[in-house]
Amino acid sequence: MVSIGDIGERALLSRILERMPTGREHTLLGPGDDAAILAAPDNRTVISTDTLIEGPDFRLDWSTPQQLGHKAIVVNLADIAAMGARPTGLVVALAAPADTEVAFLESLASGMADALQRQAPDIGIVGGDLATAPQLVIAVTVFGTLDGAAPVTRSGANPGDIVAIAGAMGHAAAGLDLCFGGALQAGAPALPAAQRQLIEHQLAPNPPIDAGVTARIHGATAMLDVSDGLLLDAHRLAQASGVTLDLRPARWRDETLALAAKRGCSNEEALAFELNGGEDHALLATFPATVDDAPTSLPVPFRQIGVVQQSADAPVTVDGAAAPATGWDPYAAASTGTTSR
Repeated sequence: MVSIGDIGERALLSRILERMPTGREHTLLGPGDDAAILAAPDNRTVISTDTLIEGPDFRLDWSTPQQLGHKAIVVNLADIAAMGARPTGLVVALAAPADTEVAFLESLASGMADALQRQAPDIGIVGGDLATAPQLVIAVTVFGTLDGAAPVTRSGANPGDIVAIAGAMGHAAAGLDLCFGGALQAGAPALPAAQRQLIEHQLAPNPPIDAGVTARIHGATAMLDVSDGLLLDAHRLAQASGVTLDLRPARWRDETLALAAKRGCSNEEALAFELNGGEDHALLATFPATVDDAPTSLPVPFRQIGVVQQSADAPVTVDGAAAPATGWDPYAAASTGTTSR
């Protein structure tokens, strides 16, 4: 075993960089200097950042390094997509114990590269930082462009709008439930393919990143990515817009039935995964119900899951009944000892 402490920062950086794409269109100066330079096509830059910490956010006995690298990239791309923007570049900071195997971080970098090749092949990782820490920490910052358009924020939903979603609902939560149930423990029986897919949704999600720009082009009035749970994130959008979102599960009942069949649970449990579970990174958006007096045709892959109503006592309702803002809260989870969502 060769550890990162054995080879030092310079050699480790070289091994990581040779696995990471540096981008083409927007990268004016990539890794190798004190800072990178990215083009800003319309003189504005969309920026988001996310940190994954071993323990609260992932477990090394569940995730492979490739899956971790993939997820670290995708969760950041989803934030850019939720603004109606497209990504232009990323920087990555890694902190790891000194006895971490070099091969582990090489695989982590390969996972990042694979995610970019799949989701954003024209951009790259243009810089970052390496450090030591008692546990693995992955911090990613992503940059994006609106190409001259207005951003799609959380605050633009209007009464009468359609509530729509693009991407899976509840699959990552169902996969996490399988993980906590011991599905990945040594000696556990082999899982059906459908359940393995649910676990993959949790450990290495692949939301429709391109749908963010699609939504903006087709007139989305508000949008965010569902990282912490549909109900919790719907509350955020509703409160930012000063409206009530009424979710109507009958509109996606076929999806609920399919999820129940995949997970091997009741329809009620599957619906709970969809409403309360996060980390699918689906895009929740609102669209005008009509355009030029004609009914709106939602762009693929969005489908309607509810309607926007005048602000009422509850920011979010399910079939008209007030729904709590349940979902993932890292501070609440820390206070109760909950880890890995």
